Amino acid sequence: MTICVFASSSGRINNEYAIAASNLGMLLARANMDVVYGGGGIGLMGKLADAVLDNGGSITGVIPSFMKDEGWDHPKVTKMIITPDMGERKRRMFEMADAVVALPGGVGTLDELAEAITLKQLGLFKGPIVVLNTLGYYKSFIDFLGNMISGHFLRYEHEGMWEIADTPDEVLGHLVKNKEWIQDPRSIARI
Repeated sequence: MTICVFASSSGRINNEYAIAASNLGMLLARANMDVVYGGGGIGLMGKLADAVLDNGGSITGVIPSFMKDEGWDHPKVTKMIITPDMGERKRRMFEMADAVVALPGGVGTLDELAEAITLKQLGLFKGPIVVLNTLGYYKSFIDFLGNMISGHFLRYEHEGMWEIADTPDEVLGHLVKNKEWIQDPRSIARI
């Protein structure tokens, strides 16, 4: 199983987020799950990659050429794929993924998570989507999704597209359980 992990590249954040990213990387490696991520060498991306590698796992980075040129890539990942732009980066990551995990992050991570949910709503991605809600980071986003449902911008059934985890252990549990959502997502995509 290949897990696509979206995460922050910031190194200026609460250390609890870094600990969670490292623990998740360790758990994924020990569960023999391959990881694909944004290819960064710092922040939560770097912590995740280091932990996967330190625990004998396989991790593939996917990074746009301009980021590589800036030296933002992780120098030791198992494999690095260089793309011409951000859109191609996401497309490649989704193509490789059996599941998506979103760690805390900025607008890039939010964009990636929102696209994962959109693709699943349209039946273009079928795997689990797990949000790691370390320190309640995603509470406002989860509430916002709830507002979409109560306002009829999403159906009540759409709430089953994602899972919320408070710890890396819970993330692994959701991935292993791999709860199927619905057979024909397009049948309810139109509101």
